[in-house]
Amino acid sequence: MTTVPAPNSLPLFQDMNDALTAAVHAVGGFKKVGLALRPELEGRPQQAAQWLRDCLNHEKREKLSPEQLLHLLRSAREGNYHAAKHWIDGEAGYAESAPLRPEDALADLQRRFIAAVHLSHDVAEKIERLARSPLQAVGK
Repeated sequence: MTTVPAPNSLPLFQDMNDALTAAVHAVGGFKKVGLALRPELEGRPQQAAQWLRDCLNHEKREKLSPEQLLHLLRSAREGNYHAAKHWIDGEAGYAESAPLRPEDALADLQRRFIAAVHLSHDVAEKIERLARSPLQAVGK
């Protein structure tokens, strides 16, 4: 799986599945994460764990959906584990980025919401203008 990293460095993962497996371990293990990703398996933690192990095994057909992958990475972020995401950054050719603080994420969403409200107001005004008769529109 992983080699022992030097202090202040990322673990050396062999591949994406290796990085994601480390994230699974960091946030509670296969049973907990498997149940979070497949809530319909509630009450069957062994089955959920085996499903997740299969998803992270190259020799199996099961794979995580994009939504499940994001859920796992978000869970890792919440658990203050960032190595898998940083590994993905490096493999995709991006610089590592720091996680957003919850208050920064909230402020960003609020800014985007306000901008969307202004945009919808502007669009509504344009629709109203275009819906008027041509003679009324000329007077404006």
